[in-house]
Amino acid sequence: MLSAVGALVATLVWAGSPRTGRHMGGGFEGEGTDVGAALVELPLVALAGALLPALVSLVIAYLVGRRSDPHG
Repeated sequence: MLSAVGALVATLVWAGSPRTGRHMGGGFEGEGTDVGAALVELPLVALAGALLPALVSLVIAYLVGRRSDPHG
């Protein structure tokens, strides 16, 4: 669930950024539109947004497990 929300939020933040706005239609009648930016960046942004919550959860679980271990 967290990964799905992370991917959605990352995609929305990417879509709303000024840099993306420049690539996706900042010119007159579509001049300067770089669809390649969306084809390359969008999957990477969604993947990073999905992986980040999972990685944070793993780090937290590791730290909590390490703290509760009396021998660690």
